[in-house]
Amino acid sequence: MTRMRTAGTLPAGTLNGVSQHVDPAVSNADLHAPGQVRAATAIVALEALALLAAAGVLIFKTVFGNPDSVGRAMSDVGLAIFGAVLLAFAARGLLRLSPSARTPVLVLQLLALPVSYSLAFQAHRVEYGGPILVAALAVLYLLFTPPAREALDRDVQH
Repeated sequence: MTRMRTAGTLPAGTLNGVSQHVDPAVSNADLHAPGQVRAATAIVALEALALLAAAGVLIFKTVFGNPDSVGRAMSDVGLAIFGAVLLAFAARGLLRLSPSARTPVLVLQLLALPVSYSLAFQAHRVEYGGPILVAALAVLYLLFTPPAREALDRDVQH
């Protein structure tokens, strides 16, 4: 079954604003997302899981360790969880081929580049910064490939 997305105004003669029957049970993901988008979605979802794991480690270290500031540690936990939720929603949007999901994913990956560089090369923590850098570069590359751009470009009608 094919599904048509429409944006903006519709041509005259369409009945009730729908030019073709659209089954609500069929999501955009069922429209065969390109492999590049699926791969980027998987990486973003892994990043979300990694942030949740980091939040868990921070909670464990706060409870069983001796943090300098419990408030600061818990705010770090909150930021990690917020980032994980944001990445999870972004991955969901990519999987559904939502054009509005691409920009937040790109911005988050661009923000990850200086963080990963700083961790890997300035703090000499390549085991943390390296995977972040590789993941960010991979997602940026994947989302700028022609099939991904075609699938996620917004429909513009003149």
